[in-house]
Amino acid sequence: MRSNRRAAESTVPRTIAVIVAVCAVIATVLFITRGGDEEASASPTPAGAAAQNGYGQSGDAGYGHSSGAAHGADAQDDAAEDVPSGQGGPQPVTEVDKTFLVKVRQAGLWEIPAGRLAQTNASSEAVKRAGLHLMDGHSKLDQLVREDAKILGVAIPDEATAEQQGWVKQMENARGAEFDRLFANLLRASHGKIFATIGEVRGATQNDLIRRHARQANQTVLDHLEVLEDTGLVDSATFADVEKSVTPK
Repeated sequence: MRSNRRAAESTVPRTIAVIVAVCAVIATVLFITRGGDEEASASPTPAGAAAQNGYGQSGDAGYGHSSGAAHGADAQDDAAEDVPSGQGGPQPVTEVDKTFLVKVRQAGLWEIPAGRLAQTNASSEAVKRAGLHLMDGHSKLDQLVREDAKILGVAIPDEATAEQQGWVKQMENARGAEFDRLFANLLRASHGKIFATIGEVRGATQNDLIRRHARQANQTVLDHLEVLEDTGLVDSATFADVEKSVTPK
């Protein structure tokens, strides 16, 4: 009886050990399986990656090109093909365009000397200030007109018209208040007439250089109109003369 009891008692621990070992194996298998599932859910599928980058391409694929630079080069080529073939060719220069350049050149040839005379012959500080504006503005315009005329092949004069030279002569012989009034009215009348011409040229020209020139001339002449009017010396007869000149016939 004692031997049987001892045999039974020795069997129990062994059974328990086997059960514990089996449970340990099962737990290990479950842990490995669960870890594999979590890794699989954390990694996007290839199709998902393609959908995130768009157009079925990976982030480095560049929409079917080897790199972003290559794509940019192809885009430029495509853009170049879309440009009309005639757009890069020579632009027309009309007779109106040519006359405009000639008039701008002639304006500078007598208004720069007029502005210089204002510094020595004028008695009004406002007139002297207007003279400085004329010298500065027309010096810049004169450089621009010579450049544009050369590019466009337009012949421009080297001297003012006979009438303009006569105006300069009048101012050379005037001093003080006489000079101030003569300067303000001659220059205001001239600028008022050319101001209307600039608008017509800008509205009709097909040439990019003439458009740029007209814009610059418009800004310059508008400034000169204002400083001449600020002298307070422009007569009503001068405004009437300009109105008559620019009114459509």
